[in-house]
Amino acid sequence: MPETPVAMPTAEHDPYLWLEDLNDETAAWAAERSEESLSIFSGKRFERHLREADEIMSSKDKLVLGTRRGDYVYAFYADGDHPRGLWRRTHKHDYDAYVSPETEPEWEVLLDIAELGKAEGQPWVYGGMKICRDGYDRALVTLKPGGSDTNVIREFDLATKEFVPDGFVKPLSKGDMRWLNRDTVLLSHSFENEVTRAGYPRTVRLWKRGQAIEEASLLLEGQESDMAVSGHNFNLPGFEKTMVYRAINFRNFELYDMNRQTYELTRLQVPQSASSGAVRDWMTVLLREDWTIEGTVFKAGSLLVLPYTDAKTTPVAARVQVIYEPTPATSLLSYSGVKNGIYFTVLDNVRTRLFFAEDAADSWVVRDIQPDIGDFNNIRVQPVNPESRNGVNLIVSGFLTPSTLYRGSFEGDTAFTAENFRVRKLRSAPARFDASGLQVRQRWVTSDDATRVPYFVVGAPAALDGKEPAPTLLTSYGGFEVSQTPAYNGLIGKGLLEKGYVYAVGNIRGGGEFGPAWHQAALRENRIKAYQDFAAIARDLVSAGITTVPQLAAKGSSNGGLLMGNMYTRYPHLFGAIVCQVPLLDMKRYSHLLAGASWVAEYGDPDTEDWDFLREFSAYHNVNPADIHPTMLLTTSTRDDRVHPGHARKFMALLEDLGKPVHYFENSEGGHAGAADVKQRAHMFAMIFTYLDNAILP
Repeated sequence: MPETPVAMPTAEHDPYLWLEDLNDETAAWAAERSEESLSIFSGKRFERHLREADEIMSSKDKLVLGTRRGDYVYAFYADGDHPRGLWRRTHKHDYDAYVSPETEPEWEVLLDIAELGKAEGQPWVYGGMKICRDGYDRALVTLKPGGSDTNVIREFDLATKEFVPDGFVKPLSKGDMRWLNRDTVLLSHSFENEVTRAGYPRTVRLWKRGQAIEEASLLLEGQESDMAVSGHNFNLPGFEKTMVYRAINFRNFELYDMNRQTYELTRLQVPQSASSGAVRDWMTVLLREDWTIEGTVFKAGSLLVLPYTDAKTTPVAARVQVIYEPTPATSLLSYSGVKNGIYFTVLDNVRTRLFFAEDAADSWVVRDIQPDIGDFNNIRVQPVNPESRNGVNLIVSGFLTPSTLYRGSFEGDTAFTAENFRVRKLRSAPARFDASGLQVRQRWVTSDDATRVPYFVVGAPAALDGKEPAPTLLTSYGGFEVSQTPAYNGLIGKGLLEKGYVYAVGNIRGGGEFGPAWHQAALRENRIKAYQDFAAIARDLVSAGITTVPQLAAKGSSNGGLLMGNMYTRYPHLFGAIVCQVPLLDMKRYSHLLAGASWVAEYGDPDTEDWDFLREFSAYHNVNPADIHPTMLLTTSTRDDRVHPGHARKFMALLEDLGKPVHYFENSEGGHAGAADVKQRAHMFAMIFTYLDNAILP
């Protein structure tokens, strides 16, 4: 404990407020602590972790996943020689024939991101592309300085492989730009006095070629309290549609259909809380709350289709069809439209299943087409050419299964039955660690309010059976309806599992593993339930003999960083170490910092009576100096313009002044990802693994 009492933060007084400023003084403060951490972690153990992580991140034999547009497949690729990455393409037939290193196609490089950054004096990070479907010869390329959410979008000529002189350019801002046709784009840009409280564009405009950007005509304007305003296209030939929307918050949208000839807007009559889209002449609606139409109740969590014309006028219950309805054990994970229907994945007690819903003469037929992918593996669906075909790429991955690409299609593209669904393996990423002898299991625990909560645990049987307790890393997220599903992570496998660690992933409330109700159970004043769930998992790992308290570490980022802050303040006795990355921690100030205002629906508004419950999980305001706390590693990025680095900075300063065992690292770029390229990512993981080794290895 420090000899002089530390001024603790309160709602009325923040002694470390100055660290929110991004200036030379605070940059020097962050650099000093970052360099101290690097010095502490340096040595043979760090060098080994860095070498192994760099070998994985810099490898040239990654599974390349592309996006088909016209005759080409486009992909972004990064390795040790090109850490910032290459945007490139190859012919679709060559991509489909690519099954091994020997058959890798010849790639045509369109942009070398590092070379572009060097020429322009900007630390560009690639942010994606959108190709114009009128000719497939122009693209809108997104570039992010240092990996921030703020971006520039430029028009690119795919024939000359150069940016178009006097083409469409969205200046540096948060926002988006999408093709309407070759000479018109939908523009969502942060014009002066047209920004929401969260820092996103408040208008969407129609911008025609040859116009000055200030002349772009207004389509829709939202309110300052909204999250953002933008637009989206659905491009199935013959069924093209454009929607523009007000995102009131993360889970509520006011949708409008835009007539592509007159640009007239028509309000779509679907629930604001639903996630909606279009497939052919149908409106898709994924409900987050019950929806009653003419006395008929459609359950929250259901996926519905209704005639698009009805959505523009008045929905009719008899013409609404239920594609999927949840059960207590299942929830919809994702869905993707193709030429003749919808593929969708369902979590069944957090195990993935695949279905196809066929649009059969105005009567939708659903079929279970689950391929044999392994008990705990996950499927991600990527339509191949939804404008003209029903084939999909299936990316299969699990804790011990490297990402593998399959092509799924219905034979003849006519009979949409399970028996007619064919799956062939195209290629797989190589194994990055030795998984021999390791197992994956699912365990269930009972939380404080008797709710049953599942989690996955990966490791050697001796540890999982409770015979030989092992160092363990437990992670989760618990917010924004984000589900934690099995996935292959070569860095975790090489850095931890191969060295005797156990890895555990919690499916706590706040996520989407059991549908909207699972998310809503931990909203606002109920946020504490997510923390109770995580703590219950931590206790179970110890009581089952899988690990011990001194050997148990927790790790989380962003909203998961807030989770870590609450493990530190509410349950310090359960952990030997905590890794807290790009976190929210100050819930009194969060809504005034960067994008924080857009999360009020998730957490509550600290400028109202909501502070009464927000105070309870504002980690920055709940550190008890008298508690014995585990060691902590805090990481953030100066360039993070989503979750302000001030959260991590102020928490670090407080713990430092209290004399608590804490380490800090702030990357100068990287945005909310915390790292801007494969080299920085390898370095970050090497530091985390070294910290864990030092903190919890016996």
